[in-house]
Amino acid sequence: MVVFALTRIPGMLPQNFSAAYALVFCAGVYFSGRMAWWLPLGTMLVTDVLLNIFYYHWPAFNRFTLINILIFGVIVGLGRLFKPRMNFAKLLSGGLLSALIFYILTNIVSWLFDSGYPKTLAGLFQALTKGLPGYPSTWEFFRNTLLGTGLFTGLFVGAMKVSEAAESAKEKEAPEPKPEGDAEPEEAKA
Repeated sequence: MVVFALTRIPGMLPQNFSAAYALVFCAGVYFSGRMAWWLPLGTMLVTDVLLNIFYYHWPAFNRFTLINILIFGVIVGLGRLFKPRMNFAKLLSGGLLSALIFYILTNIVSWLFDSGYPKTLAGLFQALTKGLPGYPSTWEFFRNTLLGTGLFTGLFVGAMKVSEAAESAKEKEAPEPKPEGDAEPEEAKA
């Protein structure tokens, strides 16, 4: 989580090329109970607050911070629908779906709250495709989001699959323990 938090420093990775979506999705898949929620969402909240204060010079908490955390909560929920034993392709697809969900929801929120977009169907289309003047198009952000999410989901899931295979191989090699009921009778010991 610390390494992930450091990758959120602006300029560390290309814009919107992030492990965030993959990490949050995989936390939903692989972490159990409450940890699946509090660890990734807590990390996102802390890093968002720090970025708001020290990089963007915004208030620590704002509506976009809250909205992002809620959307990341949706992604954790999506991850909870997947099981760790699913095949690699299904888990990778789930990670990519999380990036798509984030893209659509954040652009709809931007359309609703950003005064630069007309509140029409054409304005929504602009929010989903073109973006605001002076910024790269939302398609560029989405491309980087998909590339980063695909790469990091593949790495996280691949590491878990390799780890599972190694554990399974060790279990097969380990000698079976003798059941307690197989102890020698007292007469045989004498």
